[in-house]
Amino acid sequence: MPFSTADVEAALRSIEQTYRGPAGSVAVVHEGQVWRRVWGFADMEKRIPMTSQVQLPICSISKQMVCLALVDVIRNPTPVMKQRGSEPEVQLATELLAILPQLDEIPGGRQLTLAQLHSMQSDDPFSLSLDAPRAIQRIKSLHFEPGTEMSYSNVNFYILGRILEKVAGQSLGQLLAERVFIKAGMATASLCPNTAGPPHPIVGYEGDEKHGYVPAVNRVEWSGDAGVVASLEDMIAYEQWLHKKWRNEDSIYRAVTEPPTFKDGSPACYAYGFVHGETAGKSWIGHGGALRGFRLQRLHVPSENLSVVVLFNHEGDSGSAAESIVKKLFKFEDPAASVETAVSEWNGSFLDEETQLLIKVTPGDAREILVTYLGEEKAKLVSSTVAQSRRTLATVEKDVIHVNRLRENKKLQGRRIDETSEMPPSSDYVGIFHSTDADSTFICNGNSTLMYGAFNGYLGKSPVSLMKYVGEDIFLLGQKRGLDAPAPGDWTVVFHRNGDGKVTGATVGCQLARNLRYERIS
Repeated sequence: MPFSTADVEAALRSIEQTYRGPAGSVAVVHEGQVWRRVWGFADMEKRIPMTSQVQLPICSISKQMVCLALVDVIRNPTPVMKQRGSEPEVQLATELLAILPQLDEIPGGRQLTLAQLHSMQSDDPFSLSLDAPRAIQRIKSLHFEPGTEMSYSNVNFYILGRILEKVAGQSLGQLLAERVFIKAGMATASLCPNTAGPPHPIVGYEGDEKHGYVPAVNRVEWSGDAGVVASLEDMIAYEQWLHKKWRNEDSIYRAVTEPPTFKDGSPACYAYGFVHGETAGKSWIGHGGALRGFRLQRLHVPSENLSVVVLFNHEGDSGSAAESIVKKLFKFEDPAASVETAVSEWNGSFLDEETQLLIKVTPGDAREILVTYLGEEKAKLVSSTVAQSRRTLATVEKDVIHVNRLRENKKLQGRRIDETSEMPPSSDYVGIFHSTDADSTFICNGNSTLMYGAFNGYLGKSPVSLMKYVGEDIFLLGQKRGLDAPAPGDWTVVFHRNGDGKVTGATVGCQLARNLRYERIS
């Protein structure tokens, strides 16, 4: 379908107007044509304008590039790999066991494969590169049987990066340069793992127009899960390269973008660092990226030979921005929900017994509710008892909520929590609790009006976080900021009592690290 220049330029211009912030750069690639739009300032204090040559950290978009290099290494082994004599897949699988020797002792651990790592179907708990070896050593269990669910985890790609380097005998930066950047014509792209020092002159900004913008401070070191920096021109070259590769049915790009499935054959949405989605009735393959002060998105619609790239040095919703461009190009409008207002049966907090995590439902705009589990998500009311978003199908029946997390292949069943009772005496909860599995200590203190929580562990001491009483010995522990983006959000803390009514322990967790059992030690 051809697009007029006027329509494309109007779509790009709408992003600048709708997602206001320090700067942005966007592009549309279609049938060999390229449209780009750049605005704002890469550095507001120094008044350095944004250009299409300015490099930004593209964050988790890096994952697919690591996978492209991985499959290229399998097809075209390095000299070191050839000297070993065994098949590349065997070498990679052997190194996986070398990095995670404890898989032999973890239920279901021996089932873990490289494919489940890049498909986010392993559910190794989340971790970051500098301290990842110590975190990996402490993995004693998995959240689910590998291949049955999906849970986004950066540690999967940290492990992939280490396996790739060890087996190939080259650094990840060198492998990416030789097997992706040079081939794609990404002239200034490189691996820059240290987020504390992004390439000059780019600055990422937190904040908004109401509260002001401040330079974001990052201290994460990425290696495999993210780390690539690239300009808009680099990303345009990348999209053009992928378009060319798509036309070759035997290409690596075609191989890594086959529709993914779970172990039981049901459709999945993630593999090889690519998300499979749909917008305006068009299937696309892509990925987003996020770090404090940066939001990014790329997506490719193969059936239309169309790509969209959005790069922000602020925290605007780059995913929605990219999809809005697709919708405008195809003149698509979202259908209205059939229910005018939310009904009160939805509102409240529900505890999923399996994960011990809280599901919170609050009113949204007309015809919407807000469902908070992994994060706050808008769901449109299909009827008075059914709500749906792209990722979630929810139904409510009196005091029970059923939530089908479509992307994760995860079904939750939450019972309504009685939020009307007053909090028991704070002395019931104040104390020190220890988790052997997490090698972590939870310190809870406060008084009758306000409770606080903090953690000590092998990574050091956490800041103190505020806790909010929900009901029935359940609290939310706020965690709105994290090393990565987005932050974990609220952690659920469920205190446990013995037969005498004394608090003896607590289960602490969020979606990325759930069911952590802490026992009272004082």
